[in-house]
Order: sequence, then C-alpha cells, then structure tokens
Amino acid sequence: MSAAFARLYRRSPTALRHQRRRASRCRAAPPPRRTAPSEPDEQKALSGLEFVQGLVDGTLPLNTLAETLGYDVAEATAGRVVVTLAPHDRHLNPAGTVHGGLTATLLDSCMGLAIQSTLEKGIGQTTLEFKISLLRPITPETGLITAAGVVLTRGSRVGTAEGRVTDASGRLLAHGTTTCLIFER
Repeated sequence: MSAAFARLYRRSPTALRHQRRRASRCRAAPPPRRTAPSEPDEQKALSGLEFVQGLVDGTLPLNTLAETLGYDVAEATAGRVVVTLAPHDRHLNPAGTVHGGLTATLLDSCMGLAIQSTLEKGIGQTTLEFKISLLRPITPETGLITAAGVVLTRGSRVGTAEGRVTDASGRLLAHGTTTCLIFER
C-alpha cells in the first residue's frame, strides 16, 4: 500500500471507526472463562431438563460462546427453551446490522437445548443440520431479542425442532429448523 493511499485511508471516517474498534477490542479484558460441567459423570448424572434449567437459574455455567456473545438462557421447560440477547455494536457486520451468524447461533442454541431438555440422564445431542431464514434486519436499536426453540419430534436417534427470533413487540425477525443426533454419553 502506498504512503499516499495509507494517509487517505487513515483519514476516512470509516477507517478511523474501524481502527478505534480494533484498538478497544485489544485493550478489553477477555470475557471470564466459564464452561459447562466438564466431567462426563457430572453431565451424565443430570437429565436434559435438569441441565438446561441449571443454565437458566445459574447453578450451571453457560458455555464460553454464550459468554463471548452475551446471550443468556432465560427459560426452560420440557421441549421448549428461550434464549435472549440485547444486540450491541460488537455484533454488527460491515453493513451495520447484526451479523447473521449471531442469529444462527441463537437459533442453533435454543433449538438444540429444546431437544436436550427432553433427554434422559446419560443421553446427549448434537446438531446434524439446521436451516435459518433471516426476515428483518436486527440492529442495537432493535432492543432485546428472544429466540424460542420448540421440539417438533424426538425419537431415540434423531430429534427435530423449530425456532423463532422475535423482538420485544413480537415481530418475527428470523426462524429456523434443526435436526439433532441423539446419542449415549
């Protein structure tokens, strides 16, 4: 890059904003490392619903991705889990809206945990595939968003669920479906 081009780039308001963002990220302390129970025996001792309710009431720690992105598991009943997030500037893509990957993560989490909430002790699940549709842009001005996952069907090897992301007014922002593999831990 030539020196003249570099000077122009540094003067660009967009470039300055990105430089400030990068600098603030470098100075910020990393989020606290909290992980879900790492001992297999500890996880096997809980039913899926007990595990997810532990995430809701704080007796079990959230996974590191939830901590990093800032979302929370807010509600859990058998077959239904709600995840919430207040979007911030750190969640934005270059176009100025919340990155679609964040919305995908919220949907993957609430749908997978909904299936987890139906499992017996010693049984786990993992996502095989999921599909999402983004319907409206999400910005920090959107306010608190809610992702609710509900089990559609669950067998002994495979479970399916659907999820919906809404704003505080109940407007549908995104929706999706998942298929999860169910396995013995």
